[in-house]
Amino acid sequence: MVRQMLAGAALMLGALAACSPGTSATASAQSPAPAAEPAARHPVSGLAVIDLTIDRAGTPLAFKVELADTPEAQARGLMFRTALGDYEGMIFPSAAPEPRSFWMKNTPLSLDIIFIGADGRILNIAANTVPYSLDSVPSQGLASAVLELRAGRAKALGIVPGDRVTF
Repeated sequence: MVRQMLAGAALMLGALAACSPGTSATASAQSPAPAAEPAARHPVSGLAVIDLTIDRAGTPLAFKVELADTPEAQARGLMFRTALGDYEGMIFPSAAPEPRSFWMKNTPLSLDIIFIGADGRILNIAANTVPYSLDSVPSQGLASAVLELRAGRAKALGIVPGDRVTF
């Protein structure tokens, strides 16, 4: 899906990655960090696949989601995809909470678009979006991330605004 993103958010994402706090070069040379396990990669998108949990009234719902953490990955999203499993999706984190708006251009799958606030709770859900639509699907408030699931999954699993999302 092509995303309508503020240019400043894309710049902030890059700036935050470049300016994140860490150890000094001297400290790193003295005690190297343990090697991280490589993330699993999605066979279609090539994006890292991470664990995501939605706490639905005390019941954890586990998903494996593709991490769209670059402007390019966020712009492509789930465009041209024709399949998405029951517990699969894509997460679009923001560098800072902001109004988010998505559209369905070049997306043949109907989706549930779940907007997540800075507190990790679901703000709103745009259920059963219309494939290929150019209509804007906005967040209702400042979103720190957006989760896309196959259409109807939020309703089938009882996911509602206020549920907590962790990834």
